[in-house]
Amino acid sequence: MNRRGLVTGVDGFQHQARKRFGQNFLHDEHVIARIVKAITPAPNQHLIEIGPGQGAITAPLLALGKGLSVIEIDRDLAAHLRQRFGANPGFTLIERDVLEVDFAQFTTTPRSLRILGNLPYNISTPLLFHLLRYQALIHDMVFMLQREVVDRLAAQPGTADYGRLSVMMQYHCKVERLFNVRPSAFNPPPKVESAIVRLEPWPTPPHPVRDEKLFADLVREAFNQRRKTVRNALKQRVNAAQWQRSHLDPALRPENLSLGDYARITAIITGENGVEEQAKEQAKEHEERTDP
Repeated sequence: MNRRGLVTGVDGFQHQARKRFGQNFLHDEHVIARIVKAITPAPNQHLIEIGPGQGAITAPLLALGKGLSVIEIDRDLAAHLRQRFGANPGFTLIERDVLEVDFAQFTTTPRSLRILGNLPYNISTPLLFHLLRYQALIHDMVFMLQREVVDRLAAQPGTADYGRLSVMMQYHCKVERLFNVRPSAFNPPPKVESAIVRLEPWPTPPHPVRDEKLFADLVREAFNQRRKTVRNALKQRVNAAQWQRSHLDPALRPENLSLGDYARITAIITGENGVEEQAKEQAKEHEERTDP
């Protein structure tokens, strides 16, 4: 980046990085190669890149000879991408806010979308929840995120990073942390470290519930009051008899309950069959997990 704040891409294109879009452009060839290797598509899969920036990953992906749709909100970058890649028959540019994009427009084939991108911090969480609406169409998502966000995605119960994002994403997806990326890999370098994560939607959730809206509401309400006990945080949802049936200690904090625990409470509220024996087995597993 020169003194005027212009970032020069590998093809010589100069662009003023915009803070409101969280723009930090990847230039490290080793990191780029590792990302491309992680997303290499199979036949009949469609690639979608969110926030392609100056095209550092776009170019090697197009070189694979596969179709690639890119979503870019910055007009200057969109114009450059159109000029640079527009002649490639596999390239499609969507100039729009990604949170407004209907991903069902790309395919009707289940589990055929491969989505990737370097996601700015300010939209990462809402975008992840937006994409969950289309999980039946998605094979996987490979994202570069701030490391603290990836820490939260992969966090386990009883840790400081464990929260609503952990539970909800792990309910819907297998979370696989791939590798960390140092600030020096970007231009301009961000003030924080980044990490690459793969999110692969489950064909069937590991702890499926009948009422997913209730499950999501329970998780949100619990972690909105994470300093309280789950008894107090969920007092409008779960009564004493239901806590007893769950075989869980209602004096625990929200971060001490696992994904399976929240699914169990949901099942008990909705009166699903077979919950009693399952609750006993899960309670035994919970005790073994938390016993020092």
